[in-house]
Order: sequence, then structure tokens, then C-alpha cells
Amino acid sequence: MAKDLASWLSYIQNLHPKDIAMGLDRAKLVIAKLNLQPSFTIITVAGTNGKGSTCAMLELAYKKAGYKVGCYTSPHLLRYNERVRVNCIEASDAELCSAFAITEAARAEVDVALTYFEMGTLAAIWHFIEADIKIAILEVGLGGRLDTVNAFTPDCSIVTSIDLDHQEYLGDTREKIGAEKAAIFRPKTPAICGDENPPNSLLEYAKKIEANLLCIHHEFDCVVDKTGWEYKLNQHQSVSYQLPLPALQGLYQLNNASCAITAIELLQNKLPVTHIAISEAIEQASLAGRFQTLSQSPHIILDVAHNPHAALALAQNLKKIKKENTQVIAVFAMLSDKDIKGVIESVGQEIDNWCIATIDHSRGAKAEVLASTVSDVYSNAKMQIFSNVASAYEEACKQAESCMNQGENVKIIVFGSFFTVSAVMQLHAGL
Repeated sequence: MAKDLASWLSYIQNLHPKDIAMGLDRAKLVIAKLNLQPSFTIITVAGTNGKGSTCAMLELAYKKAGYKVGCYTSPHLLRYNERVRVNCIEASDAELCSAFAITEAARAEVDVALTYFEMGTLAAIWHFIEADIKIAILEVGLGGRLDTVNAFTPDCSIVTSIDLDHQEYLGDTREKIGAEKAAIFRPKTPAICGDENPPNSLLEYAKKIEANLLCIHHEFDCVVDKTGWEYKLNQHQSVSYQLPLPALQGLYQLNNASCAITAIELLQNKLPVTHIAISEAIEQASLAGRFQTLSQSPHIILDVAHNPHAALALAQNLKKIKKENTQVIAVFAMLSDKDIKGVIESVGQEIDNWCIATIDHSRGAKAEVLASTVSDVYSNAKMQIFSNVASAYEEACKQAESCMNQGENVKIIVFGSFFTVSAVMQLHAGL
């Protein structure tokens, strides 16, 4: 049996023949065997984009309020430990190994094959129970209805946004995807939607099960003013907070922050959180790989944007911080099963030079395919092709240095996938 964390991760990667196998039946057999019955409060967070940011704000708000809070997110950028945190501290290798050993023993007894994500989710819940946490923030991995996180009953559910991604699993329209994500809602339970134009499928499902649905710009809202922004909630008792702008870049983060605050407000009777704790969490919450500045000279930005919705937000952020005559160099690599053309169309006008790479992954798109798509969308695009992200990044840094030596403004944006950002982070960490 596996001894260290690396061995465990290799072992659970090969338990199931598929990386992704949707369904709850296998996981529920192991949950029953383990008797995984959390007594802590659960907030489940789904959405095409914005899940990680919303989780980060919730996690920090409850920690600042004095509660022992667990947070489960995915994927990770450098270490698997990033996925499982208690009070913002990553689980240790020993704690994760212990959780995997317990989960594996139960899995072997009921004799089912679990995926990497299923094993990780059940092990995280077991760890949270052992840690005696008060509240868990659980990020849905993919979709909602058939995601392992949905095997646990939430006290409040959030769907941050709905757009086209993972169509092969969730459907090829916002209506189909909305239905999959709405399935994290529960009857007579707070259900929050941060999408400004929610599909009818989500609204109808919430109505059908009699969830307590609150939608942004309807039951709650966010308004930017000169000093920050105002959060408003119109429920039985109206709530209004004056708040600082989020540390996380982009006005769309106000929607994520509003979802997080709405969840906190709806659970105030159970777990009170002060205005000060909320304000500090919004102002301080950070998240690796979300328009993250890695270096100032040259200005290097990391963004995991891998679908058109996220790429459009990236373009807006770039436009906001660009000075006149700024050269933007992109280190770009994507997975082949993503909407490559849609991403390029969304952000391409903000990019002056492309360093395009192949991701070292079975689903990685070839650099030549990416380059061809860039050429189709922008016929005059300047680009170079590289066999890996490290080489593309090295060239981007050389180009940036040349621009700086000539007195030009320059920015490097690394984007297209968690794998793209992770590769550059590993270079900087010396891994």
C-alpha cells in the first residue's frame, strides 16, 4: 500500500480507468461504509467561473469570525495539499495520507472503482470531520448534479455563473448547463445565483423544489461608488454594507463577493459574522492564478482563464491596467477539449505577441493547432511556437527584457489553463 503522498496520488489516479466518470452511486457506497455524516454547516459553491474566488472570501470571512473552517477546492497549482485546508492552512502530507488510507479501506471493502476526484473529495470530508470544523466551504469540481460534492447536503448553495464549458459532460447550451448546476440546490434551503442572466432551467428547478432562491440584481445587489462599493440584501430585513473593493482584480469580483456575503447573511442565525470580518475578508482574500501579479519588472500576470467567459474578464482587466504603447506578450497553452477559438476571440485584441506552447498532458492541444486558430482569428498576429510552456515563457521574458531596454512598457500574461499557470509557477518555485 502507498506510503507517502506522491505514492497515494499516483495510486488513486489509476484506480478508475477514466479521469472523469460522472455519477454519485459509487461515492455513496463508500460514504455509507465510512459513515461520513458531517455535523458541520456546509456551503456548496458551483459555477463556470468565480467558484474559487467566492470560496476564498467565504473561507476568510468565517476564519476572521472565529470559526474553525474547512475549505475544499480544485484543481491545485503546485501541491495537492492546496485542495484541503483548515483555517486557511493546507492539510499536511501525513493528514492526507491518513485520510486516503481510511477512504481506500472502505472503498476496497465495497469493491467499487473511484476516480481521483471522488477519492479526494471523500478523503477531504473525512479529514474535516476528524478536524472537528464548524463550517465547510465545498467547491464543486464539474457541473453540480453528478459531482461528488453534491453527495453531501448543503445548508446553503451558490451558483456563481453559467457559461459554456465541459460541454461533453454538461450539455452544449446554457439551459442544459444551468440545469446541471442548479441541482446543488435543496428544498426550503438558501440558494444563491450570481449569474446576471440565469437560464430558465435554473429558475424553474429552484421553483420546482421550493428552494429559497436569491438572484443578483433582484434579491441582492452590488453598487460601485467613489470610496468602494455597497452591498444590498432585500429580504425580511434589508441589509446594506459599505465595503472596500475586493483584493481580487476585476469588477466581476463584486458579483462573487455579493454571493459570498449573501450566503453569510442567510446563515447569520446559525453562524454570526460581523460586518468587520466580512469587510476584512473581502479586502484581503487572494487566490493564486486569478489575475495574479508574479513579478513587477517585467510585469508578469498569471490567469487560469480557460473558457470564453473567463477570457473576456481577463481582457477587461488587461485593458484597465494597460498604459499607452504597452506591449502585451502572451504565454498561451490550452487543453484540446476547451473552446480554443472562443478564448482567443475574447482576449486576442489585447495581445501583441503570442508565445504558444503545447501542454504536457494527454488532453493538451498542440501548439501548432493553437497557432493555426490564432491565425484564423487574427490574420496578422505575431506568434512563435514552442514544444512546452517553459520554453515559451523563457522567450517571453527575453522579449520583455528587450522592450524594457528600449524604454517600452511591457506586460507578460500567462493564461489558457491551470496547467499553463502551474508550469510557470513551478519554474519560479524552482520545482
